[in-house]
Amino acid sequence: MARVILLRAVLIVLALACYAHAFYLPGVAPIEYNTGDRVYLSVNQLTSVHTQLPMRYYTLPFCRPETIEDDRENLGELLLGDRIENSPYLLAAKQSESCKVLCPVTLTKDEANAFIEAIEQEYRVHWIVDGLPSATKKSMTDANGEPKSLYEAGHPVGETGKPTSILNNHVDITILYHEEPVDYTGARVVGFEVRAHSVAHNLDYPKDGTPSTCPPQSGAAPLVLEKDKEGQKVLFTYSVKWEQSEHKWASRWDSYLLMTDDQIHWFSIINSLMIVLFLTGMVAMIMMRTLHADVRRYREMAENAEEAQEETGWKLVHGDVFRAPSHPMLLAVSVGNGVQVFAMTVVTMIFAVLGFLSPANRGALMTAMVVLLVVMGICSGYYSARIYKMFKGKNLTRNTLATAMLYPSIVFTIFFVLNTIIMGQKTYGAVPFLTLLEVLGLWLCISVPLAFLGAYFGWKKPVDEPPVRVNQIPRQIPEQVWYMKPIVSILMGGILPFGAIFIELFFILSSIWLHKFYYLFGFLFIVFVILILTCAEITIVMCYFQLCSEDYHWWWRAFLTSGASALYVFLYSVFYFFSRLQITKFVSAMLYMGYTAIMALEFFLLTGTIGFFACYYFVRQIYSSIKVD
Repeated sequence: MARVILLRAVLIVLALACYAHAFYLPGVAPIEYNTGDRVYLSVNQLTSVHTQLPMRYYTLPFCRPETIEDDRENLGELLLGDRIENSPYLLAAKQSESCKVLCPVTLTKDEANAFIEAIEQEYRVHWIVDGLPSATKKSMTDANGEPKSLYEAGHPVGETGKPTSILNNHVDITILYHEEPVDYTGARVVGFEVRAHSVAHNLDYPKDGTPSTCPPQSGAAPLVLEKDKEGQKVLFTYSVKWEQSEHKWASRWDSYLLMTDDQIHWFSIINSLMIVLFLTGMVAMIMMRTLHADVRRYREMAENAEEAQEETGWKLVHGDVFRAPSHPMLLAVSVGNGVQVFAMTVVTMIFAVLGFLSPANRGALMTAMVVLLVVMGICSGYYSARIYKMFKGKNLTRNTLATAMLYPSIVFTIFFVLNTIIMGQKTYGAVPFLTLLEVLGLWLCISVPLAFLGAYFGWKKPVDEPPVRVNQIPRQIPEQVWYMKPIVSILMGGILPFGAIFIELFFILSSIWLHKFYYLFGFLFIVFVILILTCAEITIVMCYFQLCSEDYHWWWRAFLTSGASALYVFLYSVFYFFSRLQITKFVSAMLYMGYTAIMALEFFLLTGTIGFFACYYFVRQIYSSIKVD
């Protein structure tokens, strides 16, 4: 019966897949433009790899529309610092403009200095047309010497040439569109390219006309800004070109997602996966053979009473192995929060792999992570209560309150302090106060009650009794060799999980701090599965060696062994900061380290929980497979 139901479900999914081409995610359905239709160009924040402090577009004296209106941002966009506003640029579908005057601006001394500072810090301008971000097309050669084109997000405010600063006051806008006369009723935008130029325009031109320097010719004199000079005049101009493209709307993001050398990315990931799979396969084989030999020997010893008195190895500690650890509430709270992060990660990964969290739906990924983390509070309360009950804990209310408040309070405090620092820098990358209240409300009004609800059901359900009896008097632990001491074994255990993800970590950090798009969620999901297997296996191996050394304090060791990979993640992030980033300001360095600490903490809870449950089920399995008097 079950097979019939499964077969029917598969057939239904396959049947629905035939109609997948007609289905579009909310907010990312294609827009078809007829000739002459208005195409809106929106402006977003300015970003710099040197400061990591984004600026609002109109903090600089760019040309403004009559009224500045904000496009409605979702929670994820607000948390990421996006501020999308309208612009005075007039674009008409399939109608090119050779050169058009946007507006003349007379700069005050402060406005000129603001432009110069933005140019020196290499700020880049980000625009949006039809949901596509602007990009500068760059030509390069691949490893085989073949020419190829890559996109670089946005375009520079200007170019710095000591001691002068050159302002880009003209942009060539290229809109790529695709038409299918049979399927479409109009043109669909499939690309948005911008190339910025600097030109010292001739300001003597007829009204409603264009200067003789527009469009800029090769070798035209650039517009140089002078510091502390009042009354400098700038003329902003732009050109628009519509080009037909063979790329279809469904694949229009492909060019944006290849903003780095993809061959390095693919080969590195495959190499990392092969190494990790080989190591985990070897570990699994060794463990299976060793454990089978141990269980077989103990069963043979059980048949002979005299030999049964000569127990060795992990069987010697059967009376203490399920003794409650020190600080049982803290361990239960840590595991509960780890389950919450794990559940959020799995669900987010599934939605991302299915395409629901496309970059076209701006802020969707961050919104999904925050909402799912809040909803999964019920999982944290449930598992924290069950583990605390297994440790014979008595104060459920205190345990649940700590589960709902301890680690979230640490994360929120770090985020709040960093956001306050950004506000003090008078930039617009700070999260608005009302958004902070929304996040706080989600936590206190949804996550905390769900944690108590989950704790109620977790406490109500009976826990599994240990397969062996716990002795009243703890057994003395013999002196351990140096490599089995807690700190050494924990640090050694964290290396392999880190090795499973450090290549992918490089690209994730680049997408966050170098403003690159990341959308290889298929590979990320595979790496995540490998991470789970690696954490589980290395924790089981280290736990087995520990029990064979007659050390039964494995509860915390199981959590910390795989959780130690978070330490290597943090250290690698520090290395990445000094080797790859060009951050020069102390405040920006504080932001980087603060956000990295949050990431490392969440990764610690995630990997530690995976190791804890893997080791717990392993210990239960091996001690339930032997006969103990």
